[in-house]
Amino acid sequence: MDAAHSVFDKSDVSTLNHRVFRPNKISRREALVLPLAGAVGAMASVPRAIRLGGPIFLKSQDPRELAREHRRLGYSAAYCPEASTSDAARVRDIRTAFGTENVVIAEVGAWNNMLDGDAEKRKNNLQYVVERLALAEAVGARCCVNIAGSFNPKLWDGPDPRNLSREFFEATVANCRYVIDQVKPMRTKFTIEMMGWSLPDGPDSYLQLIRAVERPAFGVHVDICNIVNSPQRYYHNGELITETFHKLGHWIASCHAKDLAPRNVHFAEDVPGRGGIDYRAYLRNLASLPVDAPLMLEHLKTPAEYDEARLYIRKVGAECGLTFA
Repeated sequence: MDAAHSVFDKSDVSTLNHRVFRPNKISRREALVLPLAGAVGAMASVPRAIRLGGPIFLKSQDPRELAREHRRLGYSAAYCPEASTSDAARVRDIRTAFGTENVVIAEVGAWNNMLDGDAEKRKNNLQYVVERLALAEAVGARCCVNIAGSFNPKLWDGPDPRNLSREFFEATVANCRYVIDQVKPMRTKFTIEMMGWSLPDGPDSYLQLIRAVERPAFGVHVDICNIVNSPQRYYHNGELITETFHKLGHWIASCHAKDLAPRNVHFAEDVPGRGGIDYRAYLRNLASLPVDAPLMLEHLKTPAEYDEARLYIRKVGAECGLTFA
């Protein structure tokens, strides 16, 4: 079966085993002997300067102006500006302009459903992800990021019981291998963002995914808020943060920053500092990584909210004795 069509057809989906698939829990001993061992205990002895980034609101397509605006705001990391690998000159200009300002391209987003039930849509979605990974490689981004997708027939990122199945896990492994093998990146990583309603839904299932994909170009994207899916994880999120960084630290390429506030039967995203995410634990663990992984603000509504978030994170970092690049 062709890798691009490795996810199940609609007829296959209807016969899936709906039992929840839980990858075997990774012990500390096993984590130490995984390929590229060092996820646990590979934290840097001297804290790194944190690279903070986020969206900007400057109306310009000039890479030099965009890079300077990031620096004006105190950012040393950026989302990739609009570009295509077919425009080699623009790719070169982005790489040069942002490099001159010491602003790294943190990530290229490839937000679509790699598990769409429609075979043609799934094929097109995978091709788009391949193109985005190629762009990430061309501009020297830390990673290209997507979610694994969803078997939900209506929402590309929606919940579905089959999103916790063995079939979902194995299809995601096949998709990750396919995307990476099409590009064969040397500078960037392909990453999957963890989600609370689908695999990988935490550090243990992500370690299983790393082992199953078996590609050096496969990395980790961390969004702690996405895996806070229970009161236990919310009220002990500092412990969850530390566990995630210690188990996955070797492979982390980029991270997202937002906050969560508890509501009646769910958690609502909020501006960092307004919710309960332990940013002291988040920043300390980030600064202790053996790799220089950016922290990117996202999902806020206005420039003022991004200003508030940026100032809050820098304030917490200063209180922890940390610096920013």
